[in-house]
Amino acid sequence: MRNTVTTPVNSPGRVLFASLIGTTIEFFDFYIYATATVLVFPKLFFPAADPASATLQSFATFALAFMARPIGSALFGHFGDRIGRKATLVAALLTMGISTVVIGLLPTYAQIGVTAPLLLSLCRLGQGLGLGGEWGGAVLLATENAPEGKRAWYGMFPQLGAPIGFFIATGLFLWINEVMSDASFFAWGWRIPFLASSVLVLVGLWMRLKLTETPAFARAMAQHERVKVPMLNVLAQHPRELVAGMFAALATFVIFYLMTVFALSWATSKLAYSRDAFLLVQMVGVLFFAAFIPLSAVLADRRGNRFTMLLATVLIFIFGVAYAPLFAHNGMLFMVLGMCVVGITYGPLGTILAEMFPTAVRYTGASLAFNLAGIFGASLAPYLATWLAKTYGLAYVGYYLSAAAVLSMLALIAKPRSAQSVAS
Repeated sequence: MRNTVTTPVNSPGRVLFASLIGTTIEFFDFYIYATATVLVFPKLFFPAADPASATLQSFATFALAFMARPIGSALFGHFGDRIGRKATLVAALLTMGISTVVIGLLPTYAQIGVTAPLLLSLCRLGQGLGLGGEWGGAVLLATENAPEGKRAWYGMFPQLGAPIGFFIATGLFLWINEVMSDASFFAWGWRIPFLASSVLVLVGLWMRLKLTETPAFARAMAQHERVKVPMLNVLAQHPRELVAGMFAALATFVIFYLMTVFALSWATSKLAYSRDAFLLVQMVGVLFFAAFIPLSAVLADRRGNRFTMLLATVLIFIFGVAYAPLFAHNGMLFMVLGMCVVGITYGPLGTILAEMFPTAVRYTGASLAFNLAGIFGASLAPYLATWLAKTYGLAYVGYYLSAAAVLSMLALIAKPRSAQSVAS
């Protein structure tokens, strides 16, 4: 029967900006934690006789968010597929934002002892829950409003939030380092990025509250396609899509966190880079990351998402082989080339995951695939890479990356044919 229900249409500019600003805020929050994981928390929240042990404990809290993200996917995905994308996106943003601001208010180990890392871990879980629900909703907001032939182009706008959020977060840490002493930074300056997140969250909420529901979700509701428990439906009826999506995204997560968290830690501890110097190197790399996201989206709209992702995984494999010699001998070239590859794989990722699932369970399915990949591809990446480098040498970090690329390549080859358009 022909659907006669109409819904207000969001303007393209509002859709793209709302999807971009939300993920920018979410990734800003996530990256300031990642930077503090290396620079701040080992000293203030995990005192130990061995600095390496403190760093590993700090990395363990970094991993907690990735364990929470699938829970956030199931929780927010349930409501996103049941009551709508708009309200769920607002709730996810608030969860992430409040958790981040509270981190900026926490007392340290010297003030309250072991309670400090416990509270930090709790806030980190809150960040993971929020981001677990944020990403999928932002991607659907963009792709379910996209015109035919521009799915990847619209879908890359939420992905752009990653480099923009990273750039703002890293730039803020650099500015703080420039204007205050180390003593002031560790006394109170490190709190500024976490507290500043409150302003960004208010901007994001203002924009998202002005949106209407996506046409695809409105049609699904008008046609009574809503399922009772979306996560159970995904597990029972779409397990192949879920597994394929998870492994397809695996290499994307591994390379990104090897280029950011692990690289910052290794460069400042083993390669004689100062904190400021390598943060500047990373900021240059992020410019290339941002530039290659839209380029990969254009390629994906012309040649297909699968083709573009397969090309990216081949490049990740090659980069893994060259990882150690590049990093050891030319940090800037290493960062630029690596971030170009990250941009190529990151651009079409949201669209290819969204198109695997029907509208009624798309929020849950795409979010679960993305965040399960985060557990296996990102949560342990800094920890495992540090252990590999210390035990066997930096080359084995590259081999680890190349192995992840092989797994993603196999998943993309085996990816089920899309059941329907993202816009339907």
